[in-house]
Amino acid sequence: MVQIREFRIVMPISLEEYEIGLMYTIMKMKQQNSTSGQGVETLQSIPFEDEELGKGQRLTKIYHFESVIPPWLKTFTPAQVLTLEEESWNAYPKSKTVIKCPYLKRCCLTIETINKDDNGCSENVHGLSKELLAKRKVEIIDIASVSRDYWSKVAGTGKLDLSEFRSHKSGRGPLLRGWQASCQPVMTAYKLLTMDAPIWGLGFCLEEAIIASQKAVLLEFHKLCFAWIDEWFGMTLEQITEMEKQNELLLNKRFQISSFGSSKQDVKRKNKHGSKKIVEVSNNPSSCKQ
Repeated sequence: MVQIREFRIVMPISLEEYEIGLMYTIMKMKQQNSTSGQGVETLQSIPFEDEELGKGQRLTKIYHFESVIPPWLKTFTPAQVLTLEEESWNAYPKSKTVIKCPYLKRCCLTIETINKDDNGCSENVHGLSKELLAKRKVEIIDIASVSRDYWSKVAGTGKLDLSEFRSHKSGRGPLLRGWQASCQPVMTAYKLLTMDAPIWGLGFCLEEAIIASQKAVLLEFHKLCFAWIDEWFGMTLEQITEMEKQNELLLNKRFQISSFGSSKQDVKRKNKHGSKKIVEVSNNPSSCKQ
């Protein structure tokens, strides 16, 4: 059964600030989590235009996980399981992301995001039908909360307490109980997750596990976005875009250096997408098979 979950993440920043904070946090996390041949590899970045999302950038990425699993497990795990393929269409304040595993071709996670300048009070920003609304579950993710579940420990969300954090540059924080109701500026990331794992006997459990892991990742990401505000506050969109370009060049060099050790499957994917960034208008995201 397809799982539909909407996560609402309220942030103590403006809609304009969130775009810069978002880009900075993605960039810094990729720096921290990418080593030679491991982490996030960007294969393609091309402009696109779509009636629903507007104009933006389409990205194709591969996530490499071999270095984060125990050595004994690698013996029993197919190489395809240790990678995820992601296609995303970013047209701020909207985006769409589709994540698949080459080993489990029928499984698909779709994340549709709409960012709004409110405190999480909008009830149907994604324009779902009555049938889909009946299946949807809504959860508020409080970045000031401290989670103790398994996935939160894996993501590291228990290490940062924003109820004790104060930004020197912006003067914002600490985030005390009920901060969303009175915070200014404020914005919310509305993320609609659609998870489909049509595997007999395992599908529901796998869907629930992936959604739980995504919740933990989103909590950790947005905690860090605010915790690092003094590093990106005051930057312009042009400045962060240039930093992002330089960072991508550096990270891709790491993967090129380690390409001699790539699996045949990785080489096939790289040859398919090519190593150069293309500047043509890409396909419509609504045509993506899910």
